[in-house]
Parts: sequence; C-alpha cells; structure tokens
Amino acid sequence: MTPTASVKASPERTAGPADPRRTAPPRTAPGRLRRTLIAWGFCSPFIALFATFGVWPIFSSLTMSVTDITSRDLRTPFRVNFVGLENYNALFSDPTFARAILNTFYFVAVGIPLTMVIALALAVALNSGIQRAKVFFRVAYFAPVVTSVVAIAVVWRYLYKPDGMINSILALIGIHGPDWLNDPSWSMPALILMAVWRHFGIPMVIFLAGLQAVPAELYEAARIDGATRWRAFHSITLPLLRPTTLIVAVLLSVSYLQFFEEPFVMTSGGPLDSTTSISYYAYEQFGFGNYGLASAASYVLVAAIALLSFVQFRIFRAKA
Repeated sequence: MTPTASVKASPERTAGPADPRRTAPPRTAPGRLRRTLIAWGFCSPFIALFATFGVWPIFSSLTMSVTDITSRDLRTPFRVNFVGLENYNALFSDPTFARAILNTFYFVAVGIPLTMVIALALAVALNSGIQRAKVFFRVAYFAPVVTSVVAIAVVWRYLYKPDGMINSILALIGIHGPDWLNDPSWSMPALILMAVWRHFGIPMVIFLAGLQAVPAELYEAARIDGATRWRAFHSITLPLLRPTTLIVAVLLSVSYLQFFEEPFVMTSGGPLDSTTSISYYAYEQFGFGNYGLASAASYVLVAAIALLSFVQFRIFRAKA
C-alpha cells in the first residue's frame, strides 16, 4: 500500500496592530521639493566658495601642468599648447629638482620620527609624571605652534650664528660649532631642529588626548601581574595608541612634505640648494614665470603625499 503524504495547511497570520508610520500620509512632491531647495540654498554659499577657491584652482593647476603656459601667455591664453607629460619629463631631468626631492625626503625621514618621539615623550610626562604646573607646561610646549614663523626665524638665526648661543654652548665642552646656515652639510639638520621645535606641539596634544583615553584599569592589572613600566608602555600604551599615531603621522607627513617656510625665511634654499624643497622649487618656478613647470612640481608633491599617507595607513591600521 502506497503511503500518501498529508499536507497541513499553514495557519494564517493574524494581522497585528497597524503601524502608524505606514498609515501616515505620504509626503507630497511639492513639499519635498521645497525642503530640498531650502537645504541647497543654505549649502550654496559654502559650495560657491569651495568651487571658486578649491575646485577651480585644482582644475586650473592640473590643466597648466600639461601645457606650455608661461608668464608671457597670460595676455594671450589661446597660444598655450598642450604638451602632455613634457613638463614632468623636464622636472625629472632637472638636477635641481632631483636635489629638491632628496632634501624633502631627508627632511621627512628625519623630522617626522624625531617629532613623534619628542611629542609622545612629553605627552607621557604631562599625563603622569608632572602634576604641578601641568597647564603651564602644556601652554609653553604649544606656544611655538601659534608663534609667527618670521619671529621664530629671527630668533633661530641668531642662535645659529657662528658666535651664537648654540656654538657658545658647544665651545664650553670643547666643540667648535659650524656656521650652521651657511654650511651645506649642516644647513638641513639646522632647519630640521627648528622645525621639530616648532611643530611638536600639536602632536603632543593629540598624543595626550590618546593617553587620557586609555583605561587606567589596564595599567593596574599589569602592575598586579608584575609588569614594569616599560613593559606596560610597550604592551598597553603603544598598541592602544595606534589610531592616534596614524593621525599624527599623516598630519606630520602632509605638513613636512610641504616643507617651505623654513627655507624661505632662513636660507632661501641655499647654500648650494642644500635646503631647496619641492614646494620651494615650485615657488621659484612660479616666480620665474614657468607656470606649467611649477604646476607639474606641485602635482609630484601631491602624489608623494598620497603615497606616503597610503603607506602609513597600511602600517598603523588597527589590527583585527
């Protein structure tokens, strides 16, 4: 006898209480359009300013980087010719630009780690060791950030003179100091030292905020387990500061790769192009009227910033 399959009827779903959101009348098209137009009206001043002073200059400089435009072509823009990558080829064929690339990456490779180490050390001291006058030290360490670069340059030029304070201190221990800003071997280290002193304030504040977000219970547990301060710092503080370190590294990279103010006010790119940076090179070419070449140098700098930021995101990204 063949068994027959019995089919059970599924019970019907009982209708629940009506959802007031579903029973609400739909919004009318004129009312939605009116709200959209009002929102765009409030946003339009910012959009206009951003398009005028942000998008348009970027588009213009990108266009200039692939043309042969110079200062002579401003009154006759129709004579400008499309030259493709010739400006970029000219850049990398110029030994001055090659020296500017090496100077910039030397500045970045030494300046960023030194700034981060000093900023983190001071942040740790302000967060734990220094209890009295903590506010005073925070303000004092942050003061160089808000001080005029011209005033800073005047002071540091006096410090770097052959008979300045730095060489006087070195003479006390029997070291004959160099002519810092006029010696090609010492001009870049001198600018790096000044830049680190000038820029470590913001990373210090960011690191201090990151340290204050670390739970104190973790340090107490580590102390109970017998961990030393260095072990706790290495195993707790540094891993939890990875997002903060990423922010600091990216901000410093963007700032240091645009290395311009220090050579501009201190050395004018000398001596012997030892402090010429990519930004300063672009500035000089713009002053010479080589607008296409200056724009191409600027986009080489943009590519360097993007590449270094990508590498830093890969290195300091949070581990799963």
